[in-house]
Amino acid sequence: MTEANPFAPPPEHVRPPVWSGLDDHLWHSCEIVADLLTGGLARRPLITTTARLEHGDRALAVGPGQRSTWRSLGNGRYQHTNVAAFGSPAFVIGSLVGSAVGNSARRRQAARDAQPRWVLDGPGEVTITHQKLHFASSTIGLDLEWKALSSIDLVWIDAFQTSFVNTRGQQVTTMVHTPWASLAFAVAAITAFPAHPRLLSGGWLPPGFEQKCARFGRPCRPAATLAASQ
Repeated sequence: MTEANPFAPPPEHVRPPVWSGLDDHLWHSCEIVADLLTGGLARRPLITTTARLEHGDRALAVGPGQRSTWRSLGNGRYQHTNVAAFGSPAFVIGSLVGSAVGNSARRRQAARDAQPRWVLDGPGEVTITHQKLHFASSTIGLDLEWKALSSIDLVWIDAFQTSFVNTRGQQVTTMVHTPWASLAFAVAAITAFPAHPRLLSGGWLPPGFEQKCARFGRPCRPAATLAASQ
């Protein structure tokens, strides 16, 4: 079974030769990963962030993000209503039918809510550091320490997916949409999943990305090769 390619480019004849904002993030990601692997992070300019950093850690990139969690909206329970109707037979029958219809609708909705799905938690600011991904928002915060993750993957060019055990002992699967997703995956894999197939295959970058950089006059450092041969 072959590994799915999250970038899956359309045919060349429908792809205009443009340099996108995501290409810019990928180019910078290569620079950062290359410096990380060759001991050159100290030469990079400091990145400001509101994230709390442990001693010796440093911010590598900061940008917008959006978090989603794989979870259900309910537990299958619903409020069952019992109706006691008095009056004419027609009124009593109508009341009982209406109650049954309402209970059936609530039961179906409860069953739908019990099915897990991706639930949007909201936007925020993403900070990628040597040790973690920090997600900050006005409603919910999250620290994903690379060495505490159970799994990681890059599901799209701008979506980083991972699972971890929270403080209540529950397994949580979350996805962070950010233009720094490839950087997050690469740093996490280098730090905690060095045998990850997408890292060793260089699949955290789109196919032909280095050649594209050369065509646009922005030579790309061989970060994917460095990461695969560390």
